[in-house]
Amino acid sequence: MLTDKDREAIAAAIRASELLTSGEIYCVVAPESSDYREVPITWAAAAALLGPAVLLLAGVEVSVPGLFNSGWTAAQVGDIAETAARGALTGAIMLQGLLFAAVGLLAAWAPVRRRLTPRRLKRDRVRRRARELFLAKNLSATRGRTGVLIYVSWAEHMAELVADEGVSSLVDAKAWDAPMTALIAGLKRGEAGEGFAAAVSLCADILAANVPADPFDNPNELPDAVVELPPL
Repeated sequence: MLTDKDREAIAAAIRASELLTSGEIYCVVAPESSDYREVPITWAAAAALLGPAVLLLAGVEVSVPGLFNSGWTAAQVGDIAETAARGALTGAIMLQGLLFAAVGLLAAWAPVRRRLTPRRLKRDRVRRRARELFLAKNLSATRGRTGVLIYVSWAEHMAELVADEGVSSLVDAKAWDAPMTALIAGLKRGEAGEGFAAAVSLCADILAANVPADPFDNPNELPDAVVELPPL
C-alpha cells in the first residue's frame, strides 16, 4: 500500500512536526476497517424473501387444470388442490434457498461486497476502527493527552482523524478539515506519502499554536514510523 519513499516521507514529516509541538502525531493505514460479514447475509436474505413475490408480480401462477370436470369427487378435488399447494410451496422454498445461496456467494466476493455496502456503514466502521486504534496504540496515554491519530482505510477510500482531549478541548473541530483535505487529495493523486506529509504538517501548525513544544522538555512518546496493519 505504501512505498519505501512514502514511509520515509511520512516519518520525516512527523519528526519535523513534533519539534514544534508537545503533541504526538501517529499515522496508521489499514487495508480495510471491517469484514462487513453482515452485508452478504442481508442481501441474500432480501433476495430470498422477495423472490416469490417478484414471480407473483411477474404473473407466474399456480393452476390445477380440470379440477371441476365432471366425475371428480370432493375428496379428489381436495387431494389435487393440496398436492398443487404443496408443490407450489416446495418450489418457492427451493427458489428461496437457491437465491439465498447464489446472492450470498456473489455478495461475499470482496469487490461486490464493497459496492453493496452502504457508505454510511463504511463511514461508521472507519470511525469506530480509528477510535479503537487510538486506544490500542496508547495515544490516550501521552503525558499531556495531546495525541493525534491520522487513520486511512484503503478499501473504503476513507480517512479519519482522532485528537485526544488535551487538544480537542482547545481546537475547533473544523480546524482539522484542512489536514484531512490535504491527505485525501494526495491519496486521490496516488501520492500517499505527500498526502500524509502535508496532513502532518498542517496538524503540526494547529498543535504548535495550541500546545507548543517546550525546548527543555519535549520527549518523543510515540514512534514516528507509519503503522501498516495486516488484512483482517
